Amino acid sequence: MNIYVGNLSIETTEDDLREAFEKFGNVESATIIKDRYSGESRGFGFVEMPTKAEAQSAITELNGKELKDRALNVNEARPRSEGSRGGGRRGGGRRS
Repeated sequence: MNIYVGNLSIETTEDDLREAFEKFGNVESATIIKDRYSGESRGFGFVEMPTKAEAQSAITELNGKELKDRALNVNEARPRSEGSRGGGRRGGGRRS
């Protein structure tokens, strides 16, 4: 199961993330998303855990908990929608 982890400090490493989640079970991967140009953390990442029960336990226990002085935002990762390449809002509509 893939888990989204948001509000990460720029000092948080993938090892820090792995260590936090290993308390709840096996961690297949821990990835912090980095800016493609600067290489700096974008403040979020993903953790992959093999069983839904372990992942759910980690989500429940870690959501709102602090890591490197930041309260984590932890929840089940939503699959990328077709045609979505990340980034913010796009489009040219005017707000009224």
